Amino acid sequence: MEAPPVGYRRNVGICLINPSKKIFAASRLNIPNAWQMPQGGIDEGEDPRIAALRELREETGVHSAEVLAEAPYWLTYDFPPKVREKLKHRWGSDWKGQAQKWFLVKFTGLDQEINLLGDGTEKPEFGDWSWVSANQIVDLVVDFKKPVYKEVLEVFAPYLQ
Repeated sequence: MEAPPVGYRRNVGICLINPSKKIFAASRLNIPNAWQMPQGGIDEGEDPRIAALRELREETGVHSAEVLAEAPYWLTYDFPPKVREKLKHRWGSDWKGQAQKWFLVKFTGLDQEINLLGDGTEKPEFGDWSWVSANQIVDLVVDFKKPVYKEVLEVFAPYLQ
């Protein structure tokens, strides 16, 4: 796997789909009206696929899942200046943005398994969730992530038909 660009935080993104090929979206607790797919940092030395399943569990409580596909390259987005400044203080590092390795993951459990308190190892990030269409997820996400979301949906389009 090629290395992500220098200056970007290594991250995974998870496009979780149900049997109806709807995509899991959750609303951020700290950003009003901002919805997104699960994502999170890759620990030092951690395989991105393992990181994706770990982040999915931490953020949604979901463990009934099967990886269907992996984006063949890193997708990046830059943080807007205000977001970058806020995260610089939170993380103690000044990242330009995030380089994400995206995974398409099939949810194989029941909706009752989804728990936005996650697995209890991390502070909750989401307040609400829904199964949405591909068009809806792009409309719901913050503007600076829209290009990545559009590309993710293109990469995984054969699985979303």
